[in-house]
Amino acid sequence: MPSTLDRTAYRSTVSNASTAPHRKNAAQSKRENSQRPNRGAERINPVQQLIDQAVDSLIQQLKAGKSDALTAYLTAMARFHRYSFGNIMAIARQCPTATRVAGYQTWKELGRQVKKGEKGIQIFAPMVVKRRRTDTDNLDLEANPHPVTIGFRPVYVWDQSQTIGNEVPEFSYRITGEVGAHRDRLIEFLSQQNIALEYNEKIAPALGVSYGGRIALLPGQSPAEEFTSLVHEAAHELLHRGERRTSTTKTVRETEAEAVAFIVGHAIGLEMGTTSSDYIQLYAGDATPLAESLEFIQRTSAMILKAIRPELSLRDSVERSEL
Repeated sequence: MPSTLDRTAYRSTVSNASTAPHRKNAAQSKRENSQRPNRGAERINPVQQLIDQAVDSLIQQLKAGKSDALTAYLTAMARFHRYSFGNIMAIARQCPTATRVAGYQTWKELGRQVKKGEKGIQIFAPMVVKRRRTDTDNLDLEANPHPVTIGFRPVYVWDQSQTIGNEVPEFSYRITGEVGAHRDRLIEFLSQQNIALEYNEKIAPALGVSYGGRIALLPGQSPAEEFTSLVHEAAHELLHRGERRTSTTKTVRETEAEAVAFIVGHAIGLEMGTTSSDYIQLYAGDATPLAESLEFIQRTSAMILKAIRPELSLRDSVERSEL
């Protein structure tokens, strides 16, 4: 049965939006081309400065490789079996509250022991034998037996709640900080973009889902976690519709959305830790798709930041007038 992974292992990535790359430096180039006497170096656009700082930080995390938390999490998850639809239904029927199930030996390897008196959950495991190929025209194939499923047998697994022992590593979001008025401004911005917001427990274990014109969030998240989940889904809404949906891979789309969430969260003072880089790495993403998508990421981040931090746009306007 699937375990509860990061916010994106289950995030729906219905794509959105603007398909043409944004000429992000048009205004900056215009200022650079205008020669003003008796002025020093051009002042940096405050929105772009925040974005550049966040992007540099995220790239460094990705280049540093997997964090200890991600490594421990993936090591533990590698020990859990993948179950067929039929077995998932069997698990849900026998133990509706199950979250992570594994066999007796697997739990033992993870340093946990099945509690006395706990009843196992019956599923069916394939019986596999190796048979030699009968193609006499190819001696190489004859020499290599191939696996063949000859039937199924009942086996038993136990949910994590039925065991005791060492803690199983969790993939923690580790996002903390004060959201303040930024949440309300973000919701207002989405409303102006004709993107509806709802809360729905049925999307669990996903924290957020983007449907195209509508975002659903899982209720009960911390304010910081909810904010970054909403920014992630907003990025999908703004970036991944139409042609860009079909012209990008899931890794690229998730890298872009999570990069935007990291930049915006970083810009309002949230402590993001390695959450975003771990998330991107779960999709086999690295600094390469981030760099290739930078123009789209910067455009979307700037759009959101100008909506939720209007003082940045005001400061930029003042600085422009002084140049």
